[in-house]
Amino acid sequence: MLPTVRGVLFDKDGTLFDFNATWMPLYLETADEVAGGDKALALRLLVESGYDEVTRRLDPRSPLAAGTNQQIAEIWARVAGGEWSVQRLTRRFDANFAKSMAMRPTPVTDLAVLFGHLKRKGLRIGVATMDSHAAARAAVETFELVGLVDFVCGYDSGHGHKPGPGMVEAFCRAVELPARDVAVVGDTPHDMHMARAAGAGLALGVLTGVSPREVLADHADRVLASIAELETLLA
Repeated sequence: MLPTVRGVLFDKDGTLFDFNATWMPLYLETADEVAGGDKALALRLLVESGYDEVTRRLDPRSPLAAGTNQQIAEIWARVAGGEWSVQRLTRRFDANFAKSMAMRPTPVTDLAVLFGHLKRKGLRIGVATMDSHAAARAAVETFELVGLVDFVCGYDSGHGHKPGPGMVEAFCRAVELPARDVAVVGDTPHDMHMARAAGAGLALGVLTGVSPREVLADHADRVLASIAELETLLA
């Protein structure tokens, strides 16, 4: 039997939006830019930060899958060297990755409909991402979720980083719920570990991101094909 759930905290990319369709084109474009068109260097940048050139998938624990822009920048600055400092790369990532909203990322379901159903059940809703706070707010606005989402935070919101508990704790403070009444939904082990660290009532994995079922199953209470199954699960 599932515990009582009165709030749901969603990861963004790979959970609300299809990860590969949204992010891999941006990663490839940015790597090519940083490498100055050197295909071998561009591939090395990606591989060093979590890309498997054989499977063409990301390691779900890697910076590209679950890290911050600065964490990726630290690796790429070391590999690329030259004029690309960590600070310059972080600014470039923030600018390039902001394009994700302009490119209309692919939602895994009709987010406004799903969130509307959850709100009518009395649930509080939050979004916690390792992308920037600005990008998270842009997603909420672009997909007409304003008024449905009670809390938004990014890696730069001052609540720490996944897999630490800070983002869940901040959500709980904002919506005045104990962690045991919150379900955390995400596509990586970092999301599941964040849920555990904060004492969340449920850790729910989804298969629309970078982690296969066998990876998530070791860390999640349940693994769902996508968040489209969430309403039935919490009925």
